Amino acid sequence: MIRQYGIMPSLPPARAITPIAFVNAIVTAYQGVNKNPSRVLELAQITPAQLADPATRISAAQFERVSAAAMRELDDEALGWFGRRLPWGSYGMLARASISAPNLKVALQRWCRHHALLANDITLQLQIKADTASIGITEQRDLGALREFCLVSVMRNIHGLACWLIDSRIPLTGARFAFEAPAHQAVYQVLFSAPAQFQCAQTAIEFDSSYLVLPLRRNEAALQLMLQHALPLTVLQYRRDRLLLQRVRQTLLSHAQQTHSADDLAALLHISSRTLHRQLKDEGITLQTLKNEVRQSRASELLLRTSQPIKQVAVAVGFQNEKSFIRAFGCWTQQSPAQFRQAAPSTGEAQP
Repeated sequence: MIRQYGIMPSLPPARAITPIAFVNAIVTAYQGVNKNPSRVLELAQITPAQLADPATRISAAQFERVSAAAMRELDDEALGWFGRRLPWGSYGMLARASISAPNLKVALQRWCRHHALLANDITLQLQIKADTASIGITEQRDLGALREFCLVSVMRNIHGLACWLIDSRIPLTGARFAFEAPAHQAVYQVLFSAPAQFQCAQTAIEFDSSYLVLPLRRNEAALQLMLQHALPLTVLQYRRDRLLLQRVRQTLLSHAQQTHSADDLAALLHISSRTLHRQLKDEGITLQTLKNEVRQSRASELLLRTSQPIKQVAVAVGFQNEKSFIRAFGCWTQQSPAQFRQAAPSTGEAQP
């Protein structure tokens, strides 16, 4: 094989996390059209021994190479998932139909609707319930041996596109899959950066619905560039989260007594404390600064608009004792809470 195609340059060292099961799914697609996958496997430096070992993991660069070559060779961007091929450029056409949308919600609705025009094997739905948005897949036929690869890929694609459209990370709060947990289920936490559940009624990803109102930040020129290198498009490259500060503030307000530590707050946001600190640093602010802003604003509101005892106000804004609250409030305002309340003009709105 090496003599036939020449020796490929070595791929750079990279973390190997992609399950070999996804490569075997591509091999299955080749078998379905009676073609030989040897060339694309060699391009990605994937050996027969690796294919035969279910524990094998390959790097993102290897998977990008084998996927891109297979899509070209099979002229099928879906890699055999559906009953008919999706010729090269099909997903680019979907992206063009979405990029003129005024916000992410409309863009995703268009993507879901137009995807059904390309392939009726699955249908996609964007649903919104209160503060949670979800994108679900309904299977219209048995997807067979390529089922896992198809459902995971479609979800990764639409999530990656959504992040790209608004130029922001969109942290997932959940990922559900309508199949049994595979042997490589631990990889799902890396692929989706969210708690994964299996054997669910429907495959779906969930995220904060606030992202849906954000305007798109991409144009046709940016789309042209992206489509040249669309396969590496993953949410992992997005450090910026355009709603992060809002999400942190809301969580500090609604879970005042459950966010004393960075670890507790990060858990409620479904990210690590290290990621939380790093992303806040990228935004030019520290967690303590945000805590102080939220606590001072809420404490001032309670002191002015209610007659709650100082001790209750302290607990309500996240302090574990009254003494700590009085000390912090003095640093913020150079007044004690009692002095602040007494100095404020009466509005007649105080409530118990």
